[in-house]
Amino acid sequence: MDIREANQRLFGNRSFRPGQEALMESILAGQDCLGIMPTGGGKSLCYQIPALLLPGLTIVVSPLISLMKDQVSALRAAGLPAACLNSAMDLEEYRTVLAGLRAGQYKLLYVAPERLEQEGFLRQLGGQTVSLLAVDEAHCISQWGQDFRPSYLLIPDFAAALPTHPVLAAFTATATEEVRQDITALLQLRDPTVVVTGFDRPNLYFDVQAPRNKPAALLRLLTERAGRSGIVYCATRAAVEQVCQRLQDRGIPAVRYHAGLSDEERRENQDAFQYDRRTVMVATNAFGMGIDKSNVSFVIHYNMPKSLEAYYQEAGRAGRDGSPADCILLYSGGDAATARYLIEHGGENEALDETQRAVVRRQDYQRLEAMTAYCRTTQCLRGRILSYFGQPHGETCGNCGNCRRATVQQDITVPAQMILSCVRRAETHLGYAVGAALLTDVLRGSRSRRVLELGLDRLSTYGLLRTVSRDTVRQYMDRLRELGYLEQDAQYGVLRLTPGAAEVLHNGQTVSMPVAASAAAAPEAAAAPESDGDPLYDALRAVRSRLSAAEHLPAYIICTNATLREMVRQRPQTLAEFLELPGVGETKARRYGAPFLEVLRSWQASEGE
Repeated sequence: MDIREANQRLFGNRSFRPGQEALMESILAGQDCLGIMPTGGGKSLCYQIPALLLPGLTIVVSPLISLMKDQVSALRAAGLPAACLNSAMDLEEYRTVLAGLRAGQYKLLYVAPERLEQEGFLRQLGGQTVSLLAVDEAHCISQWGQDFRPSYLLIPDFAAALPTHPVLAAFTATATEEVRQDITALLQLRDPTVVVTGFDRPNLYFDVQAPRNKPAALLRLLTERAGRSGIVYCATRAAVEQVCQRLQDRGIPAVRYHAGLSDEERRENQDAFQYDRRTVMVATNAFGMGIDKSNVSFVIHYNMPKSLEAYYQEAGRAGRDGSPADCILLYSGGDAATARYLIEHGGENEALDETQRAVVRRQDYQRLEAMTAYCRTTQCLRGRILSYFGQPHGETCGNCGNCRRATVQQDITVPAQMILSCVRRAETHLGYAVGAALLTDVLRGSRSRRVLELGLDRLSTYGLLRTVSRDTVRQYMDRLRELGYLEQDAQYGVLRLTPGAAEVLHNGQTVSMPVAASAAAAPEAAAAPESDGDPLYDALRAVRSRLSAAEHLPAYIICTNATLREMVRQRPQTLAEFLELPGVGETKARRYGAPFLEVLRSWQASEGE
């Protein structure tokens, strides 16, 4: 069996996604490799199929227990021999896996990176040849990445300690060029094949909203998506508790997840979400790295993350089966202050000395500036993300909030000059720069204690924009930052002029800003509803639910929403036709095909009558 036959027979795929074939062939040829592929781009198959074709065992280093469980469950559902070792297993489960290892029953073994340094782990492998060492979420090895995990640094020593050095294959979805170089160097990849397929996820709709009332806005978004599976990310544990309780009080089936909960509650809540008993997961970033739930149709960020890497990884939990999905960020100015606090007071990494920590903090502030620029931009949101990761793109995408909003250009040269002049005069008067909130007070003629104590009411720019709303003044400032006339210190949040500001102040440069062409409602959400109002789809979905309960597997492992929609479209009547559906391999067809076919045949017969 070759990779094409394995892809079709075992996983039900009729073709490869970009980059998959090249990476598989590299692994089978004994060549180290690095795959940079978007979430949902099929990274797992790149090492799972070679693992089945290579002799011996493949070890997969995975950062989270939840990811291991998902991957192993999906592989077993497809009839493939896989297991994991993790700290959440009871003694009986642990012994069963060790016995299976000694008997050579498994082709893939998932472990956390910390297990590689445990004494006796090599002995537990039962003398098997390790042909492939696959490293998932490989960006965790880089201290310049957003999820540095020192235990990943153990991987090269473990590989060297094996009797035969295995092929090393590293994969990640979020890595800038600097992080890619770090991965290659720190994992000691040997002349690796590097495949970067791009970061674009065309099925995802991106939007940034700045509501006056976040709780009300979130409730509206969830009400519009009732019955669909989605994640609401919050920046802090306290926010998770408040948001989850508020949603539950309104009758929304939500559960919570953060590192402060007991292991038992986290496991119960994750299972409730995975098995669709609860449709909404409210969580900190402790939830979701590598989460393999394919029917997540929306991800809403209640707070802005600290970096675009983190945002894109978390938003990428949506639409993994290729269906349309929404990624919406609810932004407020206070989010940046919260992010700065988390950067300064986050857990210190004992693996770094003070100089290294200072460098990491500086990197964190640079990432925060890119994240806030994304939230403020009036340009294509997808383009912002792709530019950050170094991928060329068109000026517009047609599938983000900014591209969909009808706008006209408004000349704001005069208020722009007033703002830039106020920034310069305030810094000259005080001897130091100040932030947007205080500058807005000065421009609007506020009699606040701070304005008066600092003597800012004596500036010539005091009150020049007193007839303009506070929100509009801040929008003008955001536009000046976007155009490069103002810059904000990421750590302290103060505003300063850039050299380019002189063009606006002295050389006649005009400034314009896109504004809404009408007060029309925001575009409809991109995500397709769970049922589309189709009774056949609902009937097939009910079959999947029964199988899910009987097999004790999440519904999306039985088959994805995309596969259900193809059943409705193709109406297969035989097992051979059922095998032609995307995502249906031979084992799944034998195990689950009959009840689906029974409904489809009955439906076909009733339509014929």
